[in-house]
Amino acid sequence: MTHDLVYNILSLGVPFSVALLLASLGEMFNQRAGVFNLGCEGIMCMGAFLGFLPAFFLKTGPLAPYGIVLGFAVAAAAGVVLGLLFALVTVTFRAEQGIAGIGLQMLGWGVAGTLFRHFIGGVTGVEGLAAWSIPGLSRIPFLGGILFNHNPMVYVAFLMVPASWYVLFKTPWGLKVRAAGTEPRAADSMGINVNRVRYQALMLGGAMAGLGGAYLSLCQAKMFADDLVAGRGFIAVALVYFGRWSPLGVLGGALLFSLAQSLQLAIQVAGIKFPYEFAVMLPYVLVILVLSLARKARMRGPTHLGVPFNREMRY
Repeated sequence: MTHDLVYNILSLGVPFSVALLLASLGEMFNQRAGVFNLGCEGIMCMGAFLGFLPAFFLKTGPLAPYGIVLGFAVAAAAGVVLGLLFALVTVTFRAEQGIAGIGLQMLGWGVAGTLFRHFIGGVTGVEGLAAWSIPGLSRIPFLGGILFNHNPMVYVAFLMVPASWYVLFKTPWGLKVRAAGTEPRAADSMGINVNRVRYQALMLGGAMAGLGGAYLSLCQAKMFADDLVAGRGFIAVALVYFGRWSPLGVLGGALLFSLAQSLQLAIQVAGIKFPYEFAVMLPYVLVILVLSLARKARMRGPTHLGVPFNREMRY
């Protein structure tokens, strides 16, 4: 019983972490560039709906295999557009980032829900992205089913962790991103266009948040509903603080939250006598603890996080 329970928790926790991991990695680039995007939730909502739409309309017929691929592409494109919108408001117009983020969250959630009721009308499912077992590795006892028996987006998301680390710490563009969030005036004096870098980071972050939302509707739930994202966008922002603005730290935070989520599901399925309300609450308690520690973590983060850059003003 204990072996099966542990296996179920771990095997559910890995795919549950993907949407958070993608959104958190994108938010990490935003914050490294000096912008925190509380609108991540709204971008994920739009990505979840717009990613679901092509898969829903193309779920039958010869183009059915391309519906899911098109869905992910549309979700990423929508994320880029919303990232550009947020950049226009916060980078160009220098609006307060927290308020603008809440506005973007409300915009994405409201538009996605309205379009869903207009084009689809009710909860319905799609086939979704099927699991792909990695030959050989999936046969490893215990670990094979936990790590190597998932849909391709799970592998893509985990490969994004080393890719993000390489881009952030080993490329000229990554250096520009870190400079834009830490010492934007020094970066500007070296010829770096700080606002352009922040635009680029927000576009990348938006695309990844859109992919995270599409993962929820196409791979995890295989349906769309108004409450599908369920606060994961805000959790993604908190996980960046928890992970100390590092891809590996973000991965650890995403796994921690997803394992807590899978634990409460496993407890209910196993019929263990434990108040399920506390089990459901557990993942969000972890987020509160993360936010409570964020003040100390903030000292290690980008020094100009949340501060609009204006080369004509002294700080």
